[in-house]
Amino acid sequence: MRRSRIILFVLIALGVLAVLQMQRRGPIIAEGSALTIPLEGAYVEATSAGLLAQLSGLLVPPAPSFTALVSDLSKAERDARIDTVVFRVRGLGIRWGKAQELRQAIGRLREAGKKTVAYLEVQSYGGNLEYYVSSACDEVVLAQGVPSPLSGLRAEYLFLGGLWESLGLEIDVLGVGEYKGAVETLGHRDMSDPNREMANSLLDSIEGQFLRDVAESRGLASSEVRAAVDASPLPPSATVSRNLVDRIAHWDEVFSALGDPPRVERSVYSRVPAKSVGFEPVARFALVYGAGNVVQGKGRGSGPVFASDIVVEAIESAARDDSVAAIVLRLDSPGGSGAAAEQVWRAVRRARAVKPVVASMSDLAASAAYYVAAAADHVVAQAGTYTGSIGVFVVRPSLGGLLDKLEIGHQTLLRGKHADLLAMMQPMSRETRSLFHADIQGSYAQFLDRVAEGRGMSASQVDPVARGRVWTGEQALVHGLVDQLGGLREAVIAAKVKLDLEPDADVELVAFPAPKPLMAQLSESMGGASRAMALPIPEPLATAASWLQDLPPGTQAWLPPLAIEIR
Repeated sequence: MRRSRIILFVLIALGVLAVLQMQRRGPIIAEGSALTIPLEGAYVEATSAGLLAQLSGLLVPPAPSFTALVSDLSKAERDARIDTVVFRVRGLGIRWGKAQELRQAIGRLREAGKKTVAYLEVQSYGGNLEYYVSSACDEVVLAQGVPSPLSGLRAEYLFLGGLWESLGLEIDVLGVGEYKGAVETLGHRDMSDPNREMANSLLDSIEGQFLRDVAESRGLASSEVRAAVDASPLPPSATVSRNLVDRIAHWDEVFSALGDPPRVERSVYSRVPAKSVGFEPVARFALVYGAGNVVQGKGRGSGPVFASDIVVEAIESAARDDSVAAIVLRLDSPGGSGAAAEQVWRAVRRARAVKPVVASMSDLAASAAYYVAAAADHVVAQAGTYTGSIGVFVVRPSLGGLLDKLEIGHQTLLRGKHADLLAMMQPMSRETRSLFHADIQGSYAQFLDRVAEGRGMSASQVDPVARGRVWTGEQALVHGLVDQLGGLREAVIAAKVKLDLEPDADVELVAFPAPKPLMAQLSESMGGASRAMALPIPEPLATAASWLQDLPPGTQAWLPPLAIEIR
């Protein structure tokens, strides 16, 4: 009996060793394979590693990691076994920054000699962004039975001031900067001239990038792409005759045309070790994510959140770690709390004294998130990134009128001349409002000073490009708010250059902070609960709710217009 147990133990040990060895080697990939990459839905910069998020993921799968997607494409660049990469493109829940980073990754695959094919399978009208990504491929195939992807770009804005009036609510929205569109969304009935100027400027910038990039990829003139957009929606056959797509086919016919090569699903390819395709890192860089609303403390809920305590801890830990040569701060955030942003700003400035810190902007790095980025040694943004929005506002509702309509009695008792500052049942006095506005002006002045210090400018130079105005990355580069256009790859290269490393040298990106032990996660998660809920309301309102839900009442909100969405 004892001998049998020993033999069983040895067999189990050998099995475990075999599994570990297979994991180190990765899956077997046949020569001449076609790697299939699904592109669909939302992608987050960093999936939450918290226990609550993991348990929630058992019921609702979490959004996949964008960084992991780009990393898999980087592996495929070097993998001699992969001849073709086929992207199956459906509805994407990303903005233009990530779309451009995907296009750049596809371009590097092509430069490495890989054939790239996009199978465009968007079932609804208006697949402009999905087509934009697809057009970077060698070949664009439109799926049978789907409409033309082009429809022209649009941006829709909502203004809630009339709603509050009809309900008897009074909303005091105090802001600094005539372009601070979030103020108008929450308190006005219509778009102001400055906000209209900004909105049209953003739309013009994105449209210009769209026309230019598609024309270059498809070998057309920008005027030809514009003419196709103006004629849309086109019959699917017309997208072929206008050279917008190469052909119309079914999914299986894509592979028949390629000679039916061996297929490798991305879910399998993700397990291929980077070292097995030639990655030999010469240094380690910390990758610190600042994704979601900027909030004070450790954050709550199951979704990504830019929590000041967690990000500060990650930056300080990376700065202390002698094995880490540089820090890359990856930002995908609309902004949020100014107090939280100041904490992270301080951590970045302190880290800069020890090692290079480079900020990489994804889809969005505005207001409080830009405040943080400005502290870095070098700032990289995509041409289509939304950034800037240097400004401050506070929303202060007065519920008395609504309660009167509902015949609910109310009484406010005050002690102190300006105790009505945050009294929720009555409007502020004129004097209190004036003092409140002066305080916000002071916060705006600090914002200007922080940006001026980080960007090597004076506050008077920053102010004309501030005032709450949102810029695309392309525009921000012209105005000195960012240093370079590009994605995470270009940010890493910038950090390598600062360390006198070769731009093409391999480096290892290590996420900071590392996941906490299971018991620590369990302890922190006991009181947490997800606030996610499906609301049957227009997307701009859902966006506004998601951006404001983490800010306590009376907080200065450093946010861009609450519905910047160009599709």
